[in-house]
Amino acid sequence: MEILDVDGLGPVSRVGLGTWQFGSREWGYGETYAQGGAADIVRRALELGVTLFDTAELYGGGRSERILAAALGERRGEVVVASKLFPVAPFPPIVRHRARASAQRLQLPRIPLYQVHQPNPVVPDSVIMRGMRSLLDDGTIGAVGVSNYSLSRWRKADAALGRATVSNQVSFSLAHADPLDELVPFAEREGRMVMAYSPLAQGLLGGRYDLDHRPGGVRAMNRLFGTENLRRAAPLLAALRRVAAAHDARPAQVALAWLLAQPRVVVIPGASSVEQLESNVAAADLELTADEIAELTAQARAFRPVSVGRTLLGRVRERVRRR
Repeated sequence: MEILDVDGLGPVSRVGLGTWQFGSREWGYGETYAQGGAADIVRRALELGVTLFDTAELYGGGRSERILAAALGERRGEVVVASKLFPVAPFPPIVRHRARASAQRLQLPRIPLYQVHQPNPVVPDSVIMRGMRSLLDDGTIGAVGVSNYSLSRWRKADAALGRATVSNQVSFSLAHADPLDELVPFAEREGRMVMAYSPLAQGLLGGRYDLDHRPGGVRAMNRLFGTENLRRAAPLLAALRRVAAAHDARPAQVALAWLLAQPRVVVIPGASSVEQLESNVAAADLELTADEIAELTAQARAFRPVSVGRTLLGRVRERVRRR
């Protein structure tokens, strides 16, 4: 497994494991998965050299953190566990209380990477980062990261913290390639880490779905699976399948390998089974040619999904992203 050295974290596996689905009922995995399947996936991830496990207090109301802690067992102190603070009233005493609650659920004396889950549109980072800095100073956390931050807000977080925020976790995939423009070059220049969540665009890049085969469950609410967006994604998906066929690989593996070809990027796909985890990890060994990377990049940049920016919620999201 290829690793990335990150200040304050040490070596981090380029393929991690996202655990949003652990304990989250919207994914429909249920109690059997939480009690058995999740533990099997984590154990196999450890065997395969995965050292980055991402969770959040928001996932299942803390259940994801508890399930991950139990699955890691005595090895939880050997890996990089990343959790996230949901920034509601993120004033220093509340930040401290919530971090300690996460650490207790994770059964860790110290959270290796503690991230701000998303920008707060009202409370500035000069307030939020006071609490994060105190956690760093007393050793409750090992490093600070952010999530869903624009480059300008990432820099503001640095200034407010008084040191580097080592990572930015963002939606990044062939279906959402915007981080290529600013975040990835910044991370490469500064030695930071871009964590790509939803690297398979909730399954769009797995090659299973098209106009005649729609997903159900939580994925059905994703605008990417609307009729117009599936039509617009067809050239990208066709290129993905061509490259996959050339390597005797799965489209999802090619989509992950494209991300791993970018500097200072790690991926944190979820996994519903051990088989899916193994497939994701195997993507780290898939070497795409320069021409293949260029073709996929061109298709990713050409893909323009129908925007939600015209809705009220969409306008709010756009304003938050620009902060």
